[in-house]
This record gives sequence, structure tokens and C-alpha cells, in this order.
Amino acid sequence: MDIRIGVTYTPKEVAVELGDDAKVDDIKAQVSAALDGTSAVLWLQDRKGRHIAVPSDKISYVEIGSEEGDRPIGFG
Repeated sequence: MDIRIGVTYTPKEVAVELGDDAKVDDIKAQVSAALDGTSAVLWLQDRKGRHIAVPSDKISYVEIGSEEGDRPIGFG
């Protein structure tokens, strides 16, 4: 599953490819906790085991991709 996070005052976004065991509902709960102020930092673990932290007050948007991980290949 892929997640893209927009960060305020930054033209780039944070793109994270999560492992196969990631669940959409769990990710939504983590993002909601970060956005409502319950958590000061959104922590995610990518497919390779690296931990990524995004300060909650800097998150402008979060886009969650599909669980299947199907990505179009080529020009289409």
C-alpha cells in the first residue's frame, strides 16, 4: 500500500510504500490521531523496515493507495 503525505510549506510530498501487513483502517486511525492532536508525530514503517516520522502540525493532506499494491506500468 502506498501513502503520500503533503507537508506544509514544502513543494515535495512524503511517499511511503508500506508493507503487505498494513491495514487501511489502522493507517486511518494513526492519521486521525495525528490530525486531531492526540499524537504529535505520525510514525509509519515502510516495506524495508525504515521508520518515517512526520510532525502532525505540518501535515496538509494524506492520500492512501490501495491495499493490493497494483501499480500501472508503462504509458497508460
